[in-house]
Amino acid sequence: MNLTEFLLAELDREVERSRSALEQVPEGKYDWKPHEKSMIFGYLANMVATIPTWIAMEITQDELDVAPADGSKWEQKRMDTSEAFLEALDKAATDARSALEQTTEEHLLTSWRLLARGQVVMESPRHVMIQDTINHWAHHRGQMTVYLRLMGAKVPALYGPSADDNQFR
Repeated sequence: MNLTEFLLAELDREVERSRSALEQVPEGKYDWKPHEKSMIFGYLANMVATIPTWIAMEITQDELDVAPADGSKWEQKRMDTSEAFLEALDKAATDARSALEQTTEEHLLTSWRLLARGQVVMESPRHVMIQDTINHWAHHRGQMTVYLRLMGAKVPALYGPSADDNQFR
């Protein structure tokens, strides 16, 4: 198995896990948060839905400045329903899959940089950054399942059974 095949298989598994979590999003909870220092639920669910776009970006661009000196031009679209989050996930996953299918092993070994105000914060081979992105995605999905529990929504089985879902996935 080469890097591309490995990352595609990983993407497919994590998309289905994210789908299971996003299916449980209750309407009307976009601005809900469990603590004043916590991010709002809608922002978190949006990240779970759209993080695969980062994979495409890590293949098609050489770097990203998350805090450009002239201000960020990126704006997160507000989504209020499970259906909207699932649609965003499908688009993000399609874009990531397409980028992975069109890249080469050699390209995945080249360097990718994360910048903040023009300064390098992280630099690693693309395949390492993509794997870190997948781990970051799982982290935020885990946060989201805690939010779901605190809101009284069902928590899906992701890597094994939950109190609400006894399936093994």
